[in-house]
Amino acid sequence: MPILSLKSVCKSFGALKVADDVTFDVARGEALGIIGPNGAGKSTLFNLITGNLRPGTGEIFLNGTDVTRQSPMQRCTAGIGRSFQIPQPFGHLTAYENLMVAAQFGGCKDGKAAPAFCMDILDRTGLAAFANIEAGGLPLLQRKRLELARAMATSPSLILLDEIAGGLTEAECGELIETIRGIHREG
Repeated sequence: MPILSLKSVCKSFGALKVADDVTFDVARGEALGIIGPNGAGKSTLFNLITGNLRPGTGEIFLNGTDVTRQSPMQRCTAGIGRSFQIPQPFGHLTAYENLMVAAQFGGCKDGKAAPAFCMDILDRTGLAAFANIEAGGLPLLQRKRLELARAMATSPSLILLDEIAGGLTEAECGELIETIRGIHREG
């Protein structure tokens, strides 16, 4: 059974069709890329999958369960994690505190399990040295890593990375890709 299935998903904003009969499956362990020019609807597709937008028609399934009408929070706790194209951390919270919020509210980790879980993710994403720094003051590469780490802290079965390397230098992109590869090998 696919981890994610979209069946004839459509979304329009007035006369503008952004998603037109989108149908595909993602198998467990599969990495799938969505490519297209700016304005092609890639982020809109992610918003449809995560519940930030509702499709006009069609169905979305996570692990065989219809999540089409579920809220973003319900989809998160069901197993959909997501990073945003423009990092959106809680700027006045530290990197560690950002993960604690994600782990406790999105990942449903209790107060006893969450601290060690979050520290492990900070270590795996290369953020351990930034744990006590306010997220709003982090350089772009670390904010992108924090987006990945926050998605991981929700204990997802599926992670959507929306232009995770956007705005980074070639060297920074290489570092981030190696981080993701390392996590994929571990997980």
